[in-house]
Amino acid sequence: MSTTELAWFKSSYSGGGGGNCVEVAVRADAVLVRDSKDTDRQSLAVSGDAWAAFTALAADSRV
Repeated sequence: MSTTELAWFKSSYSGGGGGNCVEVAVRADAVLVRDSKDTDRQSLAVSGDAWAAFTALAADSRV
């Protein structure tokens, strides 16, 4: 499956000014992350377990 066939979701935390935009797509074997301003660049692929750990840590973060 190519990245153009995936359903990409923009982060609700992405900046309105266009400077900090991240999109995520979920596949059966990985979660893909890309810069929404440069969608032709290769996306980062992580396992579902790694993504779950990252989002749990980010949700607990007090940054």
